[in-house]
Amino acid sequence: MGTLTPPNAWLERCAETGIVLEQHEIEQLGRFLAMLLHANTRMNLTSVRDPDDAWDRHIFDSLTLLPLLSELAPGSEVIDIGSGGGLPGLPLAIAMPAIRFTLMDSTKKKCEYLEQAAAALGLGNVRVVCARAEQLGQDRGEKTATGRADPHREHYDLAMARGVGQIAMLAELTVPLVKVGGLVLMTKGQRADEELAEAKQALHMLHAGHAGTVDTPTGRVVVIEKLRRTPRDYPRRDGEPKRSPLGVSKS
Repeated sequence: MGTLTPPNAWLERCAETGIVLEQHEIEQLGRFLAMLLHANTRMNLTSVRDPDDAWDRHIFDSLTLLPLLSELAPGSEVIDIGSGGGLPGLPLAIAMPAIRFTLMDSTKKKCEYLEQAAAALGLGNVRVVCARAEQLGQDRGEKTATGRADPHREHYDLAMARGVGQIAMLAELTVPLVKVGGLVLMTKGQRADEELAEAKQALHMLHAGHAGTVDTPTGRVVVIEKLRRTPRDYPRRDGEPKRSPLGVSKS
């Protein structure tokens, strides 16, 4: 598979945006992108097949989240919901080795690819969890012979979701996973304000609030803050948040 080299225009765009990368990180990103495009020939990970286009639409887009993660302390825990091809989680894990990233996906083949990619890149700050977000959000830690296993519910400092559904649905899947005071970053398009208005009741029910919307060079990121502990009923059963988003009346 080798390593893909970024076009000069990509490096210039990073510099203009204030994204600073070490040479070895750029090489790691090139290796990751080569693996992603190779794996995409066997499974549906991305519709972007041109390498130069992928540097921009995948790697640069992921790295635009760096300023929003810059306040995290070393050792902080971040979860990438519906990671799929590893975006934005793997590029961010390469650029932020002091932060611990959990990549979550419900498809076994994608999880196997993510594990292979993280191992091939030598990313000791990455783990992969193959599960549904509804299950993780209710995971309070199972009892073991030596104590209680680490929970997922209210465990993470920050959760991320990139293009996997409307805000009312995503909030129910992500807010239960973060600690009180933790943040959720949702990468959205031009409908962000409309979706936020629609999700107002859902955020209230989940004890969360809109902390701001940040315009990045590639889109808009909606920031949700967890204000109090999530009511125990949320998230609901598998598939229910998507079928019937909280607080959204059916037309």
